[in-house]
Amino acid sequence: MIFVDTNYFLRFLLADIIDQHKKAKALFLSAAEGKKKIFTSTIVIFELYWVLTSFYEKNKKNVAQVLKQILNMHFVSIEERDILNMAVDVYQKSALDLEDAYNMVYAKTHEAKMFETFDRKLQKIFVKS
Repeated sequence: MIFVDTNYFLRFLLADIIDQHKKAKALFLSAAEGKKKIFTSTIVIFELYWVLTSFYEKNKKNVAQVLKQILNMHFVSIEERDILNMAVDVYQKSALDLEDAYNMVYAKTHEAKMFETFDRKLQKIFVKS
């Protein structure tokens, strides 16, 4: 198994550093063909979100598209893929940021009846969903 870090996804998707893009693309193609097994973590997905919104100043729609693109790479093993997919959906359709969307989906998935927070926006969305 090969762990894939944030910068590999960034170079692959942004193609802003050509040599690194080619190397990342080769790894992903090899994994897509079943020649290599790759995986990443939930933290990497959040790092991607942070880098795309803060450093690259991408808007919510662009960030959601990129995250969905990664989450749809079924040759990449991601432990919480379903929760992350749902969180990106909530993030895209609401005023929540990804961390709050993730926590809300995580709580719902684990059958939480209440969500204790001082964030009124999050509390309101949790109750509605």
